[in-house]
Amino acid sequence: MWLLSVLFLPIVQGSSALIAVSNAVSGPVRGSLTVQCRYGPGWETYSKWWCQGAEWKDCHILVQTDGSEQEVKGHHVSIRDNQKSRTFTVTMEELRWNNADTYWCGIERSGTDLGVKVKVTIDPVTVQCHYGPGWETHVKSWCPDADLNSCTILVQTTGSELKKNRLSINQKKHTFSMTIWGE
Repeated sequence: MWLLSVLFLPIVQGSSALIAVSNAVSGPVRGSLTVQCRYGPGWETYSKWWCQGAEWKDCHILVQTDGSEQEVKGHHVSIRDNQKSRTFTVTMEELRWNNADTYWCGIERSGTDLGVKVKVTIDPVTVQCHYGPGWETHVKSWCPDADLNSCTILVQTTGSELKKNRLSINQKKHTFSMTIWGE
């Protein structure tokens, strides 16, 4: 008869005891995204957490369970543990450009916590503008203000495509699209 013993070591980034279903997720501005983290048997009643920061040792915990299946809500973020499926789910809502960052799924334990990295990105936003025949050669521009007299034009084009900072305009027949990625 064979006896299998499993020992979890103190440094456990990316350990098979804890995995993110996806190590990179994205969502739209003002929308939401969901991250699922799975863990092995024996971790069901441990506290689970979600933190933000490039370095695991310095990340800021945004939301944390108390070891139960009760959903815990923070500021635009929540966490819920399903102990039967050994999966905890983090939901981020009302996404903003500055939510794009490195995050960590974690399990609190004595010694060094278990943790796995998840990269969160915010999807670019595309706005389409339509115009009638005869306007193909006219300047197309975009400014983020309803008052055209006081508006600062962020990007404009007379050609088929122009990129400036984090904005671009791609002009096609009777339509031009403006894409924003980041603030």
